[in-house]
Amino acid sequence: MRWEWFTIAYTSCTIALVAFVVGNSQAMRTAWIEDMLSLIPQLAFLIALVFVRRKPTRDYPYGMHRAMGVGHLVAGVALLAVGLNLAFEAVSSLINTEHPTIGTVNLFGHTIWLGWLMVAVMVPIVVGPVFLYGPAKAKLAPLLHNKLLYADADMAKADWHTNAASIVGVLGVGVGLWWLDGAAALFISLGIIWDGVRNTKSAVIDLMDQRARTCDDEYPDPLAHDITAHLREQKWIKDAAVRMRDQGQVFHVEAFVLPRRKRVPVEWIDEISESIAGLDWKVQDVVVVVGETLPDEADRALTRYPGKYSPMDASGSP
Repeated sequence: MRWEWFTIAYTSCTIALVAFVVGNSQAMRTAWIEDMLSLIPQLAFLIALVFVRRKPTRDYPYGMHRAMGVGHLVAGVALLAVGLNLAFEAVSSLINTEHPTIGTVNLFGHTIWLGWLMVAVMVPIVVGPVFLYGPAKAKLAPLLHNKLLYADADMAKADWHTNAASIVGVLGVGVGLWWLDGAAALFISLGIIWDGVRNTKSAVIDLMDQRARTCDDEYPDPLAHDITAHLREQKWIKDAAVRMRDQGQVFHVEAFVLPRRKRVPVEWIDEISESIAGLDWKVQDVVVVVGETLPDEADRALTRYPGKYSPMDASGSP
């Protein structure tokens, strides 16, 4: 939360700073809008936390953990929509051969080209996202299994692309290459579109209850293997499989157990359910189903996939 508030404060300052030098450069205007859009993931994260912390009720028996996934979806759709609009404007300006002009300003009694101020502003503001809060969030996101935070960190680390493109566009206008400004704006808008597509896709498939995956979506979450391995270690269990549902930051686990005997004491079911919940703090709900067969769609998780994953105890401590 502290990093998100820091990001909002830092980005708000950069938005105000860029507003003073944006001028008629389309690349600078697009970069300025991109800075505004970058506030959406932080705001979505902080708003979702209000709902995530609420306890389950009869109307919401699983709690409101999916609020984080909804926030992820909102951020992705917003990025996609605005990115498409910015790309359309950039292409239109190139087709219509619009020649941007960057004038001069009087600063401390000296007349200087506004483009130099644009470059001077865009170079230092990249320090925060690339070297400060971007890497910090990238380390926290896998520990918290928070895909919204991971997307936020990924966007921040790539922020230098936007700054570099805007500088190229401004300098292009300065040397007479008018089309570089529109090309830079198009490059920045394509980056926004890509962020929107990737985040929208990730949020939608999670809300559709796909197999739980790591926060970078590269591999099935290793926790599925840890749970099935734990179950197979029990003397009374012959085999096991799981259906693990990503609720946004925590998991709902359905553990299917194939017992070695016809009758299983209720106490054993309670004990194994509690032990599964104790494997990792992200396991919020556990259902243990004892049967004669394992469902075909359940994951036997015989292979532990790699991934950015670090176990934490039930209290949430590393």
